[in-house]
This record gives sequence, structure tokens and C-alpha cells, in this order.
Amino acid sequence: MTIKPTTDQTGTPVASDAHSLTTGADGVIALHDRYLVEKLAQFNRERIPERIVHAKGGGAHGEFVVTGDVSKYTRAAVFQPGTVTPTLQRFSSVAGEQGSPDTWRDVRGFSVKFYTTEGNYDIVGNNTPVFFVRDGIKFPDFIHSQKRLPGTGLRDATMQWDFWTLSPESAHQVTYLMGDRGLPRSWREMPGFGSHTYQWINAAGERFWVKYHFESNQGNVEMDGSEAELLAGADADYYRRDLSDAIAAGNFPSWNVSVQVMPYEQGNTYRFNPFDVTKVWPHADFPLIPVGTHTLNRNPENFFAEIEQAAFSPANFVPGIAASPDKMLMARIFSYPDAQRYRVGTNYAQLPINAPKSPVNSYSQDGSQRHHFNAPSVPNYAPNSLGGPVADPAAAGEGAWEDDGTLLRAAATLRSEDSDFGQAGTLYREVYDDGAKARLLDTITGAISGVTRPEVTERAIWYWTSVDADLGAKLRANLAVFAEAAAVDAAYVAGQ
Repeated sequence: MTIKPTTDQTGTPVASDAHSLTTGADGVIALHDRYLVEKLAQFNRERIPERIVHAKGGGAHGEFVVTGDVSKYTRAAVFQPGTVTPTLQRFSSVAGEQGSPDTWRDVRGFSVKFYTTEGNYDIVGNNTPVFFVRDGIKFPDFIHSQKRLPGTGLRDATMQWDFWTLSPESAHQVTYLMGDRGLPRSWREMPGFGSHTYQWINAAGERFWVKYHFESNQGNVEMDGSEAELLAGADADYYRRDLSDAIAAGNFPSWNVSVQVMPYEQGNTYRFNPFDVTKVWPHADFPLIPVGTHTLNRNPENFFAEIEQAAFSPANFVPGIAASPDKMLMARIFSYPDAQRYRVGTNYAQLPINAPKSPVNSYSQDGSQRHHFNAPSVPNYAPNSLGGPVADPAAAGEGAWEDDGTLLRAAATLRSEDSDFGQAGTLYREVYDDGAKARLLDTITGAISGVTRPEVTERAIWYWTSVDADLGAKLRANLAVFAEAAAVDAAYVAGQ
């Protein structure tokens, strides 16, 4: 079979479907990677008006109270001792559309907007500490594989497993998804994670790498598949209703917020790549450091204005917080604001729900639905000699890191313990108890039994065997029983 080369939309062949152009294997993504920009910009504009990803969701207002002291790691005002910051939180499903049931098996979005004194800071994460892919150039392909076939409009197990098994870095997240974490009892009863590695900078300019953890004070509670299926038909808005009713009754959900902190230099020497979003950091090496408590205490007055128009973005940093060499994070920093400009409007940041509570001194002008604007005496260009705002590197407190500067398309530098399946296997063998293991096996058996291409089924068995050999053997046996039963049913139908 002749393989056709992938091209951009002008018909020009592209160099890679899997690797963004970076300065060195661990460096920043180049803005002139035109295929990455084209791919993400096109993906952001596939549909209106709902979000392409995380379309179905809900949320509430709250506050974040700092109870610990992490000032030696970051100068960010939002994390200084005793600080109280108003917040907005949105929960969501990843793959389902606006009308989809809340209780479909899925990863749950967990996004928090902090209205800080230095501007808006957003943590845009999930209820899992990892993600399916490690490079943003693969993200549109991943979401396409989880959505619907363009011809029939139906979701398809074959394309899901085809993508996952050809992208083995997904194994850790898929083990979470197919396990109990894929069906939380409610948004209130699940954890949240920033997932990515971020950079913190303290007042002295020292740099650290961090990961965020939100631990539910309601406990982590899941439901089984049969209950989730029943609720999907009985109450498609189960999670949304549960959150709204709890807050209305004064039962305010809360999460303890902690961070893992890695010394800056260790980022270059740790035994696996700490910037790979498909990996977690062991707590034994980097224990949780308490930061504060996040509480949701007020329902929105208008769901559309305050939740649907809310625009969360991992690009929203404040002084003392910055990006890391995480390739997925760097791509999201472009993609999210671009999607918001398309979905909500050019001036989405001026909507009340998105507007910061700190002063805005900007040279941006015009654009659809412009509401706020500068006085005629303020110049609209920089530099100027008329007293306009001036960029201040010290106030911005930007982060940085070193790389070799060579532009290339490659996976991040492999280290001694980098493995696509290693942490997924540890999660299965050491975290899941016997009941959770049995439920995982039942779930993946049911999911893979819907695959229609034998080579994809065989690859799926290889995938789970790579996670754990015993799990793979049990899966193969289960699928054989399924196939035998299906053959008997087909023979019976044919004889009628």
C-alpha cells in the first residue's frame, strides 16, 4: 500500500505529525512552526458556539485562602501567606457535546481562575495528574479520535483504540480513564491537578519547578458503570445539579491545595523527564507542600454569562509563575487564547466574568464587541514620549530555562527511567486494589470488544500487556469469550 505524505492545507508536505519544532529536544516551541500553528488554529475553529473540547460542564464562584507559606518558592501575590483571592471554577467532561450525559466515562476538566491583585491566573487541569499525549501537535488528532466519525456522526471504538495503541504515551492516562477515576460520584468528590509542570520564581529570582494538587475535602468517591449508565438516562445533568444543589444548601465543597516542588537544577538531572505531562512525580521524592484551601460558595446568577462565556487559559500567568519545557503546555499557551478569541470574541477578556480585578494598561485597540478603551490622550503605540505605559521586566518576573538552541523535531531527551508504560503499570499493580483491577479489566474488555479491525484489537492487547503482562493475558482470554459469544449469537440470528 502506498503511503501518502501528510501535507499542510496548501498541499506542502510536513516534516512530522508527532513533534513540534523546538530549540533542542527540551527547548521552546518555535512560533514559525507553521504546521503546528495551522493545525491548532484550524482545530480551534471547527465548531461554534460550544467549546470543541470540554463542551459540557458547570461551575461556581469561590475563594482561595492561603494557609501555608510557600513564599520562598514564588513571589506571586496569590500565594503569599494569608492572602484571600476570589475565584471561579469550571468542571467539565472532555469528549461529550453540550447535551451529553454527565456520567459518561471520561476525564473531567478542573479549571480555576484566580482574580489576583496582579492579574488573572488560571490553572486549567483535570481530575487526573497526567494527559494522553505529550506534544500539542497531536492534540487535534487525539480529540478527533475520541469524538465522532465524519461520515456517520457516531463515536467509534476502533478509531479510539487505533489512536491510543499507536500513541503508547497515552497508556498512563488511559489506565486512569478506564479505571475508577473515569466515573467520579460528583465533581465535588474528585481531586484536581494542574497536570503540567510549571515554573515558580521567588523574590530573589530563584527558579523552581512545581506541580499543583487539589485534594477534595469531600473525599474521592466513584460510581460503578451500571449506576453511571442508569444516571445517564435518568438525569443527564446529574453533576451540574449536584453542585448547584449543594452550594444552594450551604454545603460548600472545598479542596486543599498543595504543590510538589523540584529544585531548578534537578529538572535537568532527574531520572525521567519531569516536564512530560504523561508522567507523575513520586511523592517520596517530592512530598506535597500545603498551600491553602479553595472553597466554592456561590452559584452563578446567569449560567451563560458566567460559565459558558468564562475563558480559562494556561497562558494566564502572573509575576512569579511561568511556563516550563512541557511541550503540551507550550502549545496550549497559544491554542487556548486563540480558541477564546474565536469562540467568545476578540475582546473576550473584557467580559465581566473574564475581566481582571487589577488595572489594565494595554495598547490593544478595536476589534469586535470592544467595550473598554483608552482615553484619546493615551497613545496607541509603544515606545512613545507621551507618558503611555512602559514594559517592566522586573514587574513581569518572567521565567526562563536553558537549551542547546538547535531547531529540530524530536521527542524530549530520554532519561534512564523514561517509559510509556512504566507508570501505568505501577498505577495498576501498586495503586489499584483487587476490586479496581477487576473493574478495569471489565471496562477495557467491553471497550475493546467494539473494535471492528482485528489488527487494532491485537494492538490493544499488546498495549495492555505492556502495561502489565497478567492484565494483557486476562484481556486476551476475555475477548476470546466475547468473540465466541458473538459468533453463537450471529449463528442463531442467521438460523431464524
